[in-house]
Amino acid sequence: MKTIIDKLYLRLTSSADQANDYISEDVKWFVSAPINELQNKSQMLEQFWKPLHHSLPDIERKPFINIENEYKGQKWIASTGYFVGTFSEDLFEIPATNRTLYLRYTELVQVDNNKINTCFIILDFIDAMNQAGVNPLRKSLGHEGLIMPPSTMDGLIRTQVRDSESEKSQQLVLNMLDELGQFDGKSLKSMQLHNFWHSDFMWYGPAAIGTTRGIEGFRANHQKPFVFSFPDRSVDHKATLIANGNYVATGGWPHMHGTHSFGGWLGLPPCNKELSLRVMDIWRREGELLKENWVAIDIIDMCMQMGLDVFTMMKQQFKGK
Repeated sequence: MKTIIDKLYLRLTSSADQANDYISEDVKWFVSAPINELQNKSQMLEQFWKPLHHSLPDIERKPFINIENEYKGQKWIASTGYFVGTFSEDLFEIPATNRTLYLRYTELVQVDNNKINTCFIILDFIDAMNQAGVNPLRKSLGHEGLIMPPSTMDGLIRTQVRDSESEKSQQLVLNMLDELGQFDGKSLKSMQLHNFWHSDFMWYGPAAIGTTRGIEGFRANHQKPFVFSFPDRSVDHKATLIANGNYVATGGWPHMHGTHSFGGWLGLPPCNKELSLRVMDIWRREGELLKENWVAIDIIDMCMQMGLDVFTMMKQQFKGK
């Protein structure tokens, strides 16, 4: 069964003029940098959809997770997967390759009166740059490449689930997030991750960080550089919290704040500024613990707050080739 966001993209691929059935005129469409905040349907079509469709004329949206539920009386959908198409025209100055492009997306969508009222979406433009043959930031510490769907292959199956299972998943995630706030500033082991994660869990991070496996892989390739670079980080904004069966999603615009006080994260020197972080997470619980986590971070926006223009860095690299 397709969600309203699935139906919208199917309609858009045939005719952008036929989107009225699925989005409101004053829809708020928040997209990762360099697009940022769009305030109505016209802006969404002109500044988000049409550039994508122009660059990938045979574009197809391929979700591998869709979850729905209510949060504070509002209907929400969380989704992740790829926009796939032939990269035949430049996309925000990322040079076209005339090969297949896998543009990773993660989104949170709020529905009101059977129309999309708000959408938050992070597109992994750094991964698109990598596929075009350039890497403006350091090489990912984790594995680079295509992100896998749930190992159980049930991210799109809409079956009736007991509320108790959703509540169990939600509480596990909330407890885990509380535990991440227990960092003592010295040892990563002060956060008791083994109480929340399977020992071989998968953490599917964005380009520039990469995918990690297991608690030690997560600590080495993401957590250590991040928590020591942002020692006062906090999750202080939440757009939604969606729990459905053994899946949970949350995020915000922004979702976190932290002062970039020390170097190490992405190999960048500290800027000593408080940064806002646009972040989205989707987790899958297996048994009593979390098994997989799909993570989207608007790294380009964070770099802009540090005074770094990733797109300019990309163009300089291409000129040097």
